[in-house]
Order: sequence, then C-alpha cells, then structure tokens
Amino acid sequence: MAMPEHDDAPRRRDAFVPQVLDLMGEEELGAYIAELRAEIARAEAAIAKRRAQKDAASAFFRMP
Repeated sequence: MAMPEHDDAPRRRDAFVPQVLDLMGEEELGAYIAELRAEIARAEAAIAKRRAQKDAASAFFRMP
C-alpha cells in the first residue's frame, strides 16, 4: 500500500481499501500495521489541530 506523494492532499473518505490479509506474510502484515498506525497518528494530529484552532477562536471571542 503506497502512500501518496503529498500527505496533505485531500482524500475521499472512502479512499481506504482494506487489504486481503490472507495473502500477506508476517513481514507484510507488520508493515501494513505500521502504515495503518502512521495514518491513525496523522488523523489524530489533524483532530488535535482542529480542536486547538476551535479552542483558540472560542477563547478569543469569549465575552468577559
């Protein structure tokens, strides 16, 4: 499963295609898991960034 050239490129939500695990060896499965974990970390970082922006905007516009 190759990663796109640009990690910030927009992706469609249904772009994930599950792999056929029965055809993979142990090393391939380990590499696949590492790719999935990296993608999860990237998604979690995006969520954290959006929450931080939302919190900053809320604090800025909060009435005293």
